[in-house]
Amino acid sequence: MSPKQKQIIVVLLLLIGLGGVVLLAARRSLLTSGAGVERVVYYCPMHPTYTSDRPGDCPICNMKLVKRDSEQRAASSEQRESKEAQRAKDICYMHNCPMMKPGQKCPMMVMAKAGEKVVCPVCGTHVVEAAPAQAGGTAEAKKILYWTDPMIPGYKSDKPGKSPMGMDLIPVYEENGAPGMAATTAPEGYAPILVTPQKRQFIGVTTAPAQRRTINKIIRTVGQIANDPELYQAEQEYLQALKALEQAKTGTMPEVTERAQRLVDSSRLRLRRLGLSHELIDEMASWTGPDQSLLLADPSGRVWLYAPIYEFELPLVKVGQTVTAEVPAIPGKKLEGVIRSIDPVLDPATRSARIRAILTDPEGVLKPEMFVNASIAVAAGEVLTIPEEAVFDTGTKRIVFVDQGQGLFEPRDVEVGVKAEGSYEVKSGVAEGELVVTSGNFLIDSESRLKAALEGMSGSGGHQHGGQ
Repeated sequence: MSPKQKQIIVVLLLLIGLGGVVLLAARRSLLTSGAGVERVVYYCPMHPTYTSDRPGDCPICNMKLVKRDSEQRAASSEQRESKEAQRAKDICYMHNCPMMKPGQKCPMMVMAKAGEKVVCPVCGTHVVEAAPAQAGGTAEAKKILYWTDPMIPGYKSDKPGKSPMGMDLIPVYEENGAPGMAATTAPEGYAPILVTPQKRQFIGVTTAPAQRRTINKIIRTVGQIANDPELYQAEQEYLQALKALEQAKTGTMPEVTERAQRLVDSSRLRLRRLGLSHELIDEMASWTGPDQSLLLADPSGRVWLYAPIYEFELPLVKVGQTVTAEVPAIPGKKLEGVIRSIDPVLDPATRSARIRAILTDPEGVLKPEMFVNASIAVAAGEVLTIPEEAVFDTGTKRIVFVDQGQGLFEPRDVEVGVKAEGSYEVKSGVAEGELVVTSGNFLIDSESRLKAALEGMSGSGGHQHGGQ
């Protein structure tokens, strides 16, 4: 190879190397400036301020992140700057809602922008007309109660700054509301909540009004046809003691009369312990002998029914009430009788007391020791009632959730009375005509407890933004 050819090859290699250096520098410059390289950005549709360079879920609401193109990013940047500029003018107002009962405050805060007319989302009435922002400040400055993040229920701060989610805190101003309005009262551990229509439909919330109606409580028990030799013997002793007392009164020895009287009193006390009433014992004084239907079926068709009544139902049972007995051994057979006495002492093992009723059995189908199904109808009269499903029993108290309208549910303590025909008698806590939740109250109860717990940790006074 000639020297000239070698020179040409060297020059070509130098040119190739120089070109590679220039291309590498240009590529590095492009990467550094970002020109020509589109960085993928994902954002949350519900919280556009949250972005990520990879797909996933929003840590705030758990929604799927959406990919944002360059136009969206530019528009979002402008909107974000506009929102950041406007945020300083956003004001939260505590609203004294006229839909709430006197002495209570609506558990809502409403957002007002500068110059905006605000309507309460609960009652639909005019709340406030925010004054436009002024360069020199407002003519009548309102007191800042605290700073909060609308996305964190119950969060409070005594100074401006960033929330735990990185959002700018906004001020909550005191509203010049009606004087004398106190905070909403709710059962301990509960808080009023807002439920959106979509969520109400999803969890199947249904309501029913508190209304007055006549109810009858049916007390059901299993009875037994009496075979009671002990009571038969006690009745015989009592009748003999009465005869002895009558004979002693005809004599002239006071001590004999006194002993006979003590014997009568002792026999009478034994009958009371065995369950007979004073009236029945007095009636027995005219008998010629003890009641044989306690041992065998009476030829007249009269039989004694013994049936236990539990302690919590005893106040509803009285002497003279009608008892209906159904005989399982004879389908369709029903007999009626009258309660004559109630045991004065409870059985400590079953926490019940026996009733003694006389049934009329003209056909003689009942035999001693035979079981029957007994029922007693107790008229509770016309009372205020709510459906049984509306009462949420926590074990220590009974809670209902009252629908105040527009998705607002208020927890209340209630005192209930008789439970009958699928309803509870309401003694206090709910007014006639108010709507109570009958389905879905388990989930509402959970959210109410959660909201109360969050407010307890943050020291919130029972206000929230938006719906649940």
